[in-house]
Amino acid sequence: MSRFAANLTMLFNEVPFLERFALAKTGGFKAVEFLFPYAFDVQDIQAALNRNALKLVLHNLPAGDWDAGERGIACLPERVAEFRTGVAKAIDYACALGVPQLNCLAGKVPAGVNSQLLHDTFVSNLQYAASELKKAGLKLLIEPINTFDIPGFYLSKTEQGIAILDAVGADNAFLQYDIYHAQRMEGELGNTIQKYFSRIGHIQLADNPGRNEPGTGEINYAYLFDLIDRLGYAGYIGCEYKPFKTTEAGLGWMGHYDQH
Repeated sequence: MSRFAANLTMLFNEVPFLERFALAKTGGFKAVEFLFPYAFDVQDIQAALNRNALKLVLHNLPAGDWDAGERGIACLPERVAEFRTGVAKAIDYACALGVPQLNCLAGKVPAGVNSQLLHDTFVSNLQYAASELKKAGLKLLIEPINTFDIPGFYLSKTEQGIAILDAVGADNAFLQYDIYHAQRMEGELGNTIQKYFSRIGHIQLADNPGRNEPGTGEINYAYLFDLIDRLGYAGYIGCEYKPFKTTEAGLGWMGHYDQH
């Protein structure tokens, strides 16, 4: 199942985090991704990757107080110093773990803050992050997220993300295209992927409705995977979905689609 990366935040989450790597290998994955590594010692994560011959393809920059409901701080004017500290921490983890790219979550729009200030803060933070990541040979990603699941999320549509990237002007900054979020916000998946393919650095998936595995909802994944192949996408596709029943019970879908 070489084209797919198990998102360990979502999959196998019935067991402690460091035990999920072995389950990913047993499930046929050769690569994994997850939201954050920062609660764990980098040596423990590296050991779990090595034991299971897994490649880590993605994690996020620090995103504020997740348990309190924060979903990123990159657009928040009063959190710039914290953001920059988080960039340095993320680069340390990424370099130690061999991660090629880091995703930056924009955060939720705070009440009463001028929209231009939010935009300028986000762009400035991304310019800083892209510059620091480039020194380490890393790509920076930004991800539009649907506002049904996360009300008030600042970056929610593909064209908005592309405009932000244009303003950032960094050659190592790309879009993380999550098919599930895009379907909820705008649809038009095939044409959008084709139009902005050169700007997409990473792809993630889940079906809709329900955010479960492909084949449980309305999205034509056979068509999309064929399109992605024809366009020449060479990266991994992150499986960031909620298993309909259990992770193991739902893995059969991949055998229909992984041709590599």
